Amino acid sequence: MFENFTDDRVQLSSGITLRVRTAGQGPVVLLLHGYPQTHVCWHKVAPVLVDAGFHVVLSDLRGYGDSDKPETDEDHLPYSKRELAADQAALMKQLGHDSYFVAGHDRGGRVAHRLARDYPDAVKAVSFLDIVPTEHMYAQTERTFATGYYHWFFLIQPSPLPERLIGGDAEYFLTAKLSAWSKGNDAAFAPEAVREYVRCFSPEAIHSTCEDYRAAATIDLDHDQQDAGVQLTMPVQALWGAKGLVAMLYDVVDVWGRYAEQVEGEALDCGHFLPEEAPEETAGWLISFFKAQAAE
Repeated sequence: MFENFTDDRVQLSSGITLRVRTAGQGPVVLLLHGYPQTHVCWHKVAPVLVDAGFHVVLSDLRGYGDSDKPETDEDHLPYSKRELAADQAALMKQLGHDSYFVAGHDRGGRVAHRLARDYPDAVKAVSFLDIVPTEHMYAQTERTFATGYYHWFFLIQPSPLPERLIGGDAEYFLTAKLSAWSKGNDAAFAPEAVREYVRCFSPEAIHSTCEDYRAAATIDLDHDQQDAGVQLTMPVQALWGAKGLVAMLYDVVDVWGRYAEQVEGEALDCGHFLPEEAPEETAGWLISFFKAQAAE
């Protein structure tokens, strides 16, 4: 995977080190992954973007993959989306990119949302894959959402309860999530990608990714409240899986229209994992969206 991509560990001025891959020439696109995965989830999409004339940057989020997993605190601040977004902003600055496009799937989409809020001069356009904003989803909680996204309420339980239960059979937990959220489309996941997800799902990663969710239910909501009513001004694209829970519960474009001035969107014929279940369509929509913005 990722032939002709560099593979680096980049230390930021904060002291955090991120695993980063880059390739290509042209307008810059930052790709951010979700749970319980790593940057490898983009292995089918990233090369297509490079071939289409983009410079692609992929990184493992703080707490995930081969990136650092710092100690947390009682407020979960080190795993807030503000801190994870600050990592990505610092990374892009360090790589020499003052402005860029961003696409984020799942947790990466939530980091992308905070990145666009906190660094609007840097983010030229952003694509959110299979999410609506965290605060909206929590505010609209009902039985279907709580049943389908039970992990939102399990992972936030005080440490070490979820860590110990997941750690009892971490590989089973991870692969069960891939299967369930893709509606049983196990063939969508390349064996070498799954091996990477399993390798990186260490006890340290299990803990730090739980902290990601704990932050989402606490300090992230505080940060979101501070931005209440402030809309994103850059162009926004929303893509989602027609077979998934997001499609079932939300009018995705309408919801994002409450958070952004310019929104366009499309449902793809897949479950939750768009970059792996529908890579050609995902790449195509990203390319057309970002090329249109680059031309303006």
